[in-house]
Amino acid sequence: MSAVVNAEEKLGRPAARRFSLRRIQTPYALIALVLLLVVWQFGTALFGVPEFILPKPAAIAADIAGNIPYFVPNIGTTSLVILIGFIASLVVGLPIAVMLAYSKALNRSIYPLIVGSQVVPKVAIAPLMTVWFGFGLSPKVAIVITIAFFPVVVNTVVGLRSVPPQLIYLGQSMGASAWQIFWKFCVPHALPSMLAGAKMAAVLAVIGAVVAEFVGADSGLGYVILAAASNFDVTRQFSAIVLLSIVGLIFFWLIELLERWLIPWHVSVRRD
Repeated sequence: MSAVVNAEEKLGRPAARRFSLRRIQTPYALIALVLLLVVWQFGTALFGVPEFILPKPAAIAADIAGNIPYFVPNIGTTSLVILIGFIASLVVGLPIAVMLAYSKALNRSIYPLIVGSQVVPKVAIAPLMTVWFGFGLSPKVAIVITIAFFPVVVNTVVGLRSVPPQLIYLGQSMGASAWQIFWKFCVPHALPSMLAGAKMAAVLAVIGAVVAEFVGADSGLGYVILAAASNFDVTRQFSAIVLLSIVGLIFFWLIELLERWLIPWHVSVRRD
């Protein structure tokens, strides 16, 4: 009986220790952020940095808090572009990745073109999107897709190609069809790579939305940055950048939550 208790204690103590360590490690990023803001706040005051060059964090926070009715509609506009563009990137990128992973002809003919398309600066083709699709939501979403779909394609192709042949042989030995092998064996094995690509796409979608709003928009956080730059309002520019960062982090964290729900068994999730 004592041996069983000792074994349970040995098994339980590391788990409890890991749990407590997780709780201790959680605020590390917050502590680092607070320290950075403190250094920023007092450093600008100590060295006499003008507000029109580098505003203090307190001034940025006051600008955001005092202009919430102005920022909220622009946050909504940019978030809508990010969301639609991100979903469209998945809709476009995932089927392309599947075709590239299972077709040697398409892989040799289309994959180099996809890689080459990423060399072209998206700021350079953004005005063309406006000419082709006009003004409104369509050109913005198109620009987001051109930026965000690439990591979806690359990571999904890597995930599907890394499926061990033994899994496929196992499915065949059980009498599974090609479609069943794909859904029951290949997709679960490729999910970690696919979700990694989705997290990268979520971050790049924010960049794409801002690029689109720089080119042609009358609302959105990108438009706020341009309008503030024309008025030499550096504090307002920083406010928009901070809000953009928060929006991007929210999208990234949502994908991480989805990842924890879909693949709780994977080592990338269990080590957190």
